[in-house]
Amino acid sequence: MTTSQPQPDSPTQPQPRTGPRPQPHARTVRSDPSTVRPRARPPLWDRRFTLFFAARTVSMFGDAMMPVAAALAVGSLYGISGVGYVLGTWTGTFVLLVLFGGVFADRFGARRLMVVADLVRVLSQGVLAVAFFAGPPPFWLLVTMASLAGAAVAMFLPGANGMVPLVAREPQRANATLKVADALAHLLGPAFAGLLIALTSAGTVYAIDAATFALSALCLALIRLAPNGSPTDTAGDTEGSARTGGSLRRDLRQGWQEFRARTWMWAVILIWVGYGVLVFGPLVPLSSALVGARLGPNAYGLAVSFLGAGAVLGGLLALRVRPVRPLAAGAVAMGLYTVLPLCVALGADLPVLLAGHVLGGGAMAFWSVMWATSVQTHTPPAVLNRVSAYELAGSVSGIALGQILAGPALALASPGRLLLVSAGACLAGCAALFAIPAIRSLRRAASADGGKPGVV
Repeated sequence: MTTSQPQPDSPTQPQPRTGPRPQPHARTVRSDPSTVRPRARPPLWDRRFTLFFAARTVSMFGDAMMPVAAALAVGSLYGISGVGYVLGTWTGTFVLLVLFGGVFADRFGARRLMVVADLVRVLSQGVLAVAFFAGPPPFWLLVTMASLAGAAVAMFLPGANGMVPLVAREPQRANATLKVADALAHLLGPAFAGLLIALTSAGTVYAIDAATFALSALCLALIRLAPNGSPTDTAGDTEGSARTGGSLRRDLRQGWQEFRARTWMWAVILIWVGYGVLVFGPLVPLSSALVGARLGPNAYGLAVSFLGAGAVLGGLLALRVRPVRPLAAGAVAMGLYTVLPLCVALGADLPVLLAGHVLGGGAMAFWSVMWATSVQTHTPPAVLNRVSAYELAGSVSGIALGQILAGPALALASPGRLLLVSAGACLAGCAALFAIPAIRSLRRAASADGGKPGVV
């Protein structure tokens, strides 16, 4: 396992004196050591993080509206298969291009690439808004715009992960804050989209989505990163330092070598591919069918809302808890996620079902913060975007495969039995996370504010 590189000293840390010690003035009053106040933590909500938070929050809200818009608007025109093709095109394009997104973010700068990606999504969603306002859009246009939007997200997300250490000195606080915003967006966005379609039309949803990306691009364009030489610099991300030379193949190979050199990283992604195929991918179609048939569609919608509420609580917990071994703590949390597929498979009553979704949402949010912070703080800044692209590609591909296999698997077993398999796979994944020493023993990187982590 490759250990992380030492982090550069923070400007807030005292530096050793290199010259002669000055003599105190005759009237200098020495302070009592007992009255010296501890060094304050650096503020999270400075201008850079505030702009980045605004950009991510509005774009996440727009993203949260899209599945409902696709299901209702596209489904009413082209049926379930049409929705599947549109969403599948989006996911497939993302998986195919996300590795190149990591390379381009390191070459040209994450912020620049994210602004361009947002502007592309303004175009794709704006075209769909106009098409829906004009009448039923042709299917080829829906697929084409889905492909364009998927490509834009593939360019956006690797840089979004790599930008966090650039705009916040405490990545865990920043990641937890963003996770809370993400959970709230996915809690409110689908309901807002459904209300808009009921009261107006799908064109309104796509127009608002385009506006969120325009606002995100504006906020990102206003961010001014630290000058060269500061502790938050990342190669290719500081103003004017983008790297445009070199071979594309070499850049991809270097990103792969850095990813492969970290046993804890590629081992987690291998486990996560299994999670995607056996747990995350089939969970939505199977649980929606079971809960909807037993308790009604409103009950499933309520369960999804409680899942979002649990994610908010998990993000808030991650703001407070600073474990010494973050991935070990995240693995403990993922053990609680087992309750979610288990309570659906066993036909739990509504209160137990909602409690299971709260636990599942909180567990997943806490793990996500621990994982994102570990990747950001244990990866060399110059290759962080490319490494993020590899872990994104692995994670999403497993979920996509699980979604594809969920339907054919029903020929082998009932939805309840398949979800029992999901629960067992979740427990097995937690055991695997603990069984691998590189994952279990990975320690928290040194904090920029000198704060002491909690003990796990």
